[in-house]
Amino acid sequence: MFSTDFILFSLGGIGVSLIELLSVAVGLTCVFLAGRARVANFWFGYVYNILLLLMFAQKHLYFSMALQPVSLVINFFGHYRWTHPRDGEANRDNQLKITHLEKPLRVRYLLIVLLFALILGWSLQQAGIAWPDAFPPAEHPYIDALVTMTILLAQYLSARKKLECWYAWMVANTTNIILYILAGLVFMPIVCACYLVLAFFGFSSWRKTMKEQ
Repeated sequence: MFSTDFILFSLGGIGVSLIELLSVAVGLTCVFLAGRARVANFWFGYVYNILLLLMFAQKHLYFSMALQPVSLVINFFGHYRWTHPRDGEANRDNQLKITHLEKPLRVRYLLIVLLFALILGWSLQQAGIAWPDAFPPAEHPYIDALVTMTILLAQYLSARKKLECWYAWMVANTTNIILYILAGLVFMPIVCACYLVLAFFGFSSWRKTMKEQ
């Protein structure tokens, strides 16, 4: 099996792999472009999904790993929606305009994320107990599941160009920092901190653009 754990150098006694370094560069570029509502962010997002899939497989973060194929599908959906707006949805550039999420859906989505995070975290924990040979003990299953569900929500809202996607990204990145530190990753907590900063700028930029539409 191809190893994704090729170590370039050590930082603070922890090895930094090539796949982690590449993920940082591609991920930051993707978020930077998304914050400016550039369609090109999706192309970098496709590559980012593949890199994260390899890295999470190596780290036994199963839900974060399983998230990547789903994220890829959402990226395709978002790419299409941004470039093929329906009647009344187009901005001046003939792309999907930024809108607010309906208020009743905010609480509904929050409850769905929390419920499924608990269910998925418990299921993964039980799978490691029942089939330890097939599933080595999962690293922090509940945090992993919460990150997974929050990212799915953020990506879905991003694909629909809803301003509230940035709130979800802020929560996802904050939780991810904790998860990556616990998993022994070096650069990913740093890049998530950068994502968090970019999320604030992305929110500000989208809100300004929405007012100008």
